[in-house]
Amino acid sequence: MVPSLEPVDRPVALGEQVYDTLRAYLRDGAIQAGQPLQEVQLATQLGVSRTPVREALARLASEGLLVSGGRSYMVPELTLADVDDIYEVRFLIEPPATRRVAERTADPEVRAPIEAALAEARAAHRAGDAAAFRESHVHFRSAWLALVPNRRLVKVIEQYADHMQRIRALTLDDPDIRAIVLAGFERLIEALRAGDADAAATAMHAHLVEAKRAFVTAVGLDKATA
Repeated sequence: MVPSLEPVDRPVALGEQVYDTLRAYLRDGAIQAGQPLQEVQLATQLGVSRTPVREALARLASEGLLVSGGRSYMVPELTLADVDDIYEVRFLIEPPATRRVAERTADPEVRAPIEAALAEARAAHRAGDAAAFRESHVHFRSAWLALVPNRRLVKVIEQYADHMQRIRALTLDDPDIRAIVLAGFERLIEALRAGDADAAATAMHAHLVEAKRAFVTAVGLDKATA
C-alpha cells in the first residue's frame, strides 16, 4: 500500500439521494395519504432509473412511512390505534433522550442552538407566520437531537417522528395549537437551562401528550371514538 494516498470522496449513492428526496416530501406533507406512488412516474420526475426508486420506496415501506398497494405504494391513513402505537414508542424514547441532553445544556454555549430556535418560534408566533413557525419547530427539534449522545437512539426518534411530520402542517396552522407548542418549548428550555434532567424528561412527556391530542383532534380521530 502506498502510504501517501488518501481516501477519495465519494458522492452519496443515488438510491440514498432518492430516499432522502422522497422522505423530505413525506415530511413536508407534499405527498398526501392514499396518493399512489409508482416507480415509473417517480423515476421520470426525478430523472433517474427505476432501480433507486424501487429501493427507496421499499426502504420507506420498511420504516412504516409507506404501504404497498399492488403495483404502487402510498402514504397510509393513520388510525387512532396507529397513533396510540406511535406515541407509545415516542413516550418511551424521547423523554429519556431529553434527560441525556439536559446533562449538557446548563452550558449556554452548548444550549445556544436550542435558544436560537426558540427565539425563531416566538417571533413566528407573534407574527402569525405558520410557515416560519413550522420551520422553527424543525430547527428546535434538530438542535436538541444534535446533543443526544446515542446516535442510534436519534435515528429511532427521527423515524417515529416522521410518521407525524407529514400531518404537522394541519396542526401548526392553528394559532391556538402553536401557542400550546410554544409553551411546551418554554417549559423544556427552562429545564435545559437548569440542567435538570428530571424536569426535562417531564416537560418532553407533557409536550408529547399535547402533540398527540392536537393531532388526533386535527384529523378528526377523536370524533371516530365519540
